[in-house]
Amino acid sequence: MTSGRTFVATTVAVGLVALAHAAATWPIAATIALFGGGAAVAFVAEAVVVALGWLEHHLGPKVLGVPLYVLFGWTGAIYLAFRLALLATDGWLAVVAAGTVATAYDVLTDHRGVEEGYWTYLDDLGGPRVRAVPWWNFAGWFAISCLTAALATPFL
Repeated sequence: MTSGRTFVATTVAVGLVALAHAAATWPIAATIALFGGGAAVAFVAEAVVVALGWLEHHLGPKVLGVPLYVLFGWTGAIYLAFRLALLATDGWLAVVAAGTVATAYDVLTDHRGVEEGYWTYLDDLGGPRVRAVPWWNFAGWFAISCLTAALATPFL
């Protein structure tokens, strides 16, 4: 199995394990809100960035330029970040903490996807970059992570 296939398989597996854990430990409405709503939010955000020509993914299968495995990765990472946040606090503070933890994870890992050739940032926007990853990617991670966690909050 190539490294790209291993990456996709691992990402999907983490998302499925997270989904199974949520299904076993959370109310069904919270699970659907985080994983279903979160996947929809992530898909729209990713499709917009791809359509703007700021990002290109090189692994598939893809719909509107968005690889389907990404939806598992986003929701799995956000679920884990949210569960960690819920160990320390609840409500909106947990939502913001989850966004912070998920974004910190992305700061530590996103550059590896660039280095491995899984995706390429093509934007010419100004502003800082961290290991070739633009600032707006991290801002997006924070916003989408907070929104995804917030979707589940009313059901917990």
